Amino acid sequence: MAEQQILQWPSGSLDFSGGCIVMGILNVTPDSFSDGGVFVDVDKAVAHGAAMAKAGAAIIDVGPESTRPGSESVSSADQIKRAVPVIAALSKQTDAVISIDTRFAEVAAAAIEAGASIINDVTALGEPAMAHLAVEKQVPVILMHMQGKPATMQQKPVYEDVVAEVADFLVGRAKIAEECGVGAERIMIDPGIGFGKTFEHNIELLRNLKSFTQTGYRVLLGTSRKRFIGQITGKELPADRVYGTAATTALAVAAGVSIVRVHDVAETVDVVKVANQICYQSK
Repeated sequence: MAEQQILQWPSGSLDFSGGCIVMGILNVTPDSFSDGGVFVDVDKAVAHGAAMAKAGAAIIDVGPESTRPGSESVSSADQIKRAVPVIAALSKQTDAVISIDTRFAEVAAAAIEAGASIINDVTALGEPAMAHLAVEKQVPVILMHMQGKPATMQQKPVYEDVVAEVADFLVGRAKIAEECGVGAERIMIDPGIGFGKTFEHNIELLRNLKSFTQTGYRVLLGTSRKRFIGQITGKELPADRVYGTAATTALAVAAGVSIVRVHDVAETVDVVKVANQICYQSK
């Protein structure tokens, strides 16, 4: 596991000294795969974000663009319109760190101005301006792997060695971020479960999480309610996949993952507390 410590930057901090921490998902979109349309109202979104923080989420990840399979791109202007009012209000109601889930530097800049202090980028700094923004604002970045684009990523994804290829890509992107001036301690990597991967690819990545946690970068894992869990459990509705998600969470903690990104915060906090105690705090 990445060395346990408090990660600090000018506008925020995260305490990893006890092990893995929880990131709560706050989608402010009409079309996300699990909760699309539920939190498009600003007041509802802010209330849900505050509730997740109260339940134990250390980070609230605000997403103004769905990146589910088959989704289409949303303009920066629309993303800003969705995210900024929520971030501005939420930052006044909670001490939780707020991250912005976007691939556009313009959106990230507006979100940071409103109170966000982590960039969560599914394209791993695909826009060069994003790395420069992270350096300018001195904020951490989360770099995710995705084969293709959301609209087409599940159309026959192919790898010769999915674990090696995803790990090599993420380490390569992390090194580029470092070359731009982002401190290594502020870089987190995410193997992108379900983003341009088949069922078999997802399982192989989950079986080999240590290939990512042993890179020296903190790892974020997002499995919450995803389709592969439904394929295993037979649960068709994403909201019914809480226990399946919990299984992947416990395994992630054991593998040294630093952050789990989930919809069901209260349940996951309990899973993480127990797994952290067993895996780390008794040593």
